[in-house]
Amino acid sequence: MATIALSSALRSQYGQLFNSCVIDPNRAAAVEALNRALIQKKSRYQSVFNATGVPWYVVAVIHNMESGQRMSAHLHNGDPLSARTVQVPAGRPRRGSPPFSWEDSAADALAMKSLSADTDWSLAGTLYQLERYNGFGYRCFHPEVLSPYLWSFSNHYTRGKYVADGTWSDSAVSKQCGAAVLLRRLAETGDVDFPDRSAPTDAAAPQVRYAARKPTDPDTIARAQALQRWLNGFDGIFVKVDGSPGKRTSAAFHAVTGHYLQGDPREGG
Repeated sequence: MATIALSSALRSQYGQLFNSCVIDPNRAAAVEALNRALIQKKSRYQSVFNATGVPWYVVAVIHNMESGQRMSAHLHNGDPLSARTVQVPAGRPRRGSPPFSWEDSAADALAMKSLSADTDWSLAGTLYQLERYNGFGYRCFHPEVLSPYLWSFSNHYTRGKYVADGTWSDSAVSKQCGAAVLLRRLAETGDVDFPDRSAPTDAAAPQVRYAARKPTDPDTIARAQALQRWLNGFDGIFVKVDGSPGKRTSAAFHAVTGHYLQGDPREGG
């Protein structure tokens, strides 16, 4: 299996891709539903974090990718917990007897990938480990296509995928939401934070007035979207580009400039 080092250039690429990631509007409802389901299982993911040191949200998105969030399946590959895994990797977990608890199986899957509290869980490190979990086949053999395992359902992916081990299709389209896209939406909603992504304290910003409800004027929406794209260019800022300059956009603006959008009640407080 091909291996790739987490170089400074790759770190920069991951950061740029995550900052510029925009969820496909046609897929937004599906992404929202997936993330709501992940949040509902947070306590289960947190218990795996307590045992392994792997952040709960990393466990969560791997669970979605590998077994469709099923708690009756191995995190390794989605095989049933009633027996050891049959598909690759077969025979896992090697210790213990079936049926396995979901938490014990998950801990085994993560340990098999050498993931622990000592792993680099910065934003770039997290995206690197997620891509590594699936394999670097796209990066090594089809670099023209960003891995759908990370970027499907976003502006960073259109088509092209492996339809079977070693079998490539230029026209096939992934029907599964990418792990980085799930993380992006969790960051936008404030459910995930990457502490290594600190925002600057001052900047010259596009001027957009705060609005409690999404405006209807196309020009105002366009200016709000431009502001949101501008904000997403700063480390640690993750806002949805929806043209609505409301509380989260204003809070992001505050993080960057030190003050809220004009008209935000918090600016006077």
